[in-house]
Amino acid sequence: MQIDLTGKTALVTGSTEGIGYAIARQLAKAGAQVVVNGRSEDKTASAAKRLTAELSVSTIKTVAADVSTAEGCAALVAEVPHLDILINNAGIFQPIDFFDAGDDVWDRHWQVNVMSGVRLSRAYLPGMRRRDWGRVIFLASESAFNIPVDMIHYGVTKTADVAVARGLAKRMAGTGVTVNSVLPGPTLSKGVESMLADEQAKTGLPIEQVAASFVRQHRSTSIIQRAASVDEVANLVTYLASPLASATTGAAVRVDGGVIDTL
Repeated sequence: MQIDLTGKTALVTGSTEGIGYAIARQLAKAGAQVVVNGRSEDKTASAAKRLTAELSVSTIKTVAADVSTAEGCAALVAEVPHLDILINNAGIFQPIDFFDAGDDVWDRHWQVNVMSGVRLSRAYLPGMRRRDWGRVIFLASESAFNIPVDMIHYGVTKTADVAVARGLAKRMAGTGVTVNSVLPGPTLSKGVESMLADEQAKTGLPIEQVAASFVRQHRSTSIIQRAASVDEVANLVTYLASPLASATTGAAVRVDGGVIDTL
């Protein structure tokens, strides 16, 4: 099986590091012209430079824009008016008890995790429909189904991502455009590494072992009993973004290591 995205333009929001960066790398390796996005000009340019050096490609474009705002999304669309593949990856999480999470926490998570994807999908889907080909993928989470007690606000936004993706897939019915959500489980991204940094410093163990211990303690239903790598998530996203996945739409596809305990 060979994935060929030559001639396709793909935008990955929040792709300066972590899962987003891994997805951008995999899409570029498959031949796509990739648009790297982050809020900071410096971080966005640095990520594109790393990708270019790693892959020896010259098809990386950068757009620094804050997709949590309507203005940022509009600026991004103005820079890149046409897309074949939209990966709504930009997202944040913050462990905080429900009674300590004020409206600002809820609104920030909603704007970044949900409305960024809503706005960009609204902008790009009509063009995909006219061309009768396109891929839109929302990065959700196993937390969409297993709402974490210490991040109820986060879980709710990820449930919304799954719902939006399913609704948009139905809206694009009968076209060559597919819309799906991907549900990672605990993944060793930069954000998770930062969250576990104190524990790693205290134990002196490799970050992979610290992450595995976290998974066993806080995601006890995990079957792989470890955190996934960002590349393991990116592999699935790249497949769903390809012509090979033409019959998969409206799906919430899991790469959660078996955390969701259901058939």
